[in-house]
Amino acid sequence: MWVTSSCTAALTPTSVALGNFDGLHLGHRQVVQPILNRSPEQNSATILASGPNLRSNAGRDENLESEPPATCYNDSAAPPDRAGSSHNFEGLIGPRAHGNSLSGRDSDGVDRLYGTVVTFDPHPQEFFTGQQKKLLTPLAEKVELLEAMGVEQLVLLPFDRELAALTACEFVEEILVRQLKASRISVGVDFRFGRGRAGTAVDLQSIASGYGIDVALVPLHNCGEGDRISSSAIREGLASGDLTRANQLLGRPYSLVGTVVGGQRLGRTIGFPTANIELPPEKFLPRFGVYAVRVSLKHGWEKMKEESSSYQRENPKSLIPGAASNLSFVNGVMNVGCRPTVDGLQPTVEVHLLDWSGDLYGQTLSASLVEFLRPEQKFASLDALKTQIQADCDIARSVLTAKV
Repeated sequence: MWVTSSCTAALTPTSVALGNFDGLHLGHRQVVQPILNRSPEQNSATILASGPNLRSNAGRDENLESEPPATCYNDSAAPPDRAGSSHNFEGLIGPRAHGNSLSGRDSDGVDRLYGTVVTFDPHPQEFFTGQQKKLLTPLAEKVELLEAMGVEQLVLLPFDRELAALTACEFVEEILVRQLKASRISVGVDFRFGRGRAGTAVDLQSIASGYGIDVALVPLHNCGEGDRISSSAIREGLASGDLTRANQLLGRPYSLVGTVVGGQRLGRTIGFPTANIELPPEKFLPRFGVYAVRVSLKHGWEKMKEESSSYQRENPKSLIPGAASNLSFVNGVMNVGCRPTVDGLQPTVEVHLLDWSGDLYGQTLSASLVEFLRPEQKFASLDALKTQIQADCDIARSVLTAKV
């Protein structure tokens, strides 16, 4: 997938899904679907894989909150038809999904539209307040999810005073028409844009029609027991430890993705070695406490201590049914918090892998949160902590076995 922060380096012409898309939850995916260069059969399969009980809520006009990434991968590579145009934020990230190339014409030699997600960097709220926005999906996660859906390009519009000053008409004309050469646009019905957020989704549809651009207005959606799907609702679920609600709205388990770094090795001394995971600083943390998790590992890292049902080898729950994978999954117990028993001051994320041993330093792990087991607490001694960790492991095995 091509990632750029410069419209002049974008692959054009485009089919654009416009928004912030933090979390890429079930509602966001409905906005992205119309711009994918995929067959109707593929699109239907992906929608079915997005999650259960998805219901339209077209009659309501609320803000479908989502946030953009605050950082971006760098890559000096340029796509075949944009040689020499590389930018600090540009790069080819990962393999092209479904065999799509980055050439500008289809098999019949006709100009085709690049399925493009356009978002803002930083989030406008972060720009105006100066406060860092905590993200459900930092850039690396967002790129992986978008590429799995079949998105070919991610454009990160630098949100600065110049962009903030554009009126709704100027934004359409300058960004969408002149620079991105959009022929199709998809937005949620609650989308707002332009100076002072004065432009509505209906305004976008009206302005764009003057340029011959089709605009799809995607209704809001509810899920499960009527909860509206939004990034705010997902944050509330995560903050309270209600993983059932958060994961249902996301359409997948919430994941913490980061690099394994050195720690105090306290877990090893009490018989429960842990991997310290360093997360991006902008990552939104769930409620402090202990979780049953499934951790993805690349093949070749694992060394089994014993045969156990806690270890599984399977494809990840991709947005694309049947997608190939080189990942394995190991069940585990994760602690998120400040470790009050040992007077910790800064939040840490540590995971103990069940029935597994090996060297993970420097590797990137993705831990999917399956169930919240208990809040963080301070124990009177390390022996008491050890006893509780053993109980946590027993409960996690039972929970994860039941949810296979």
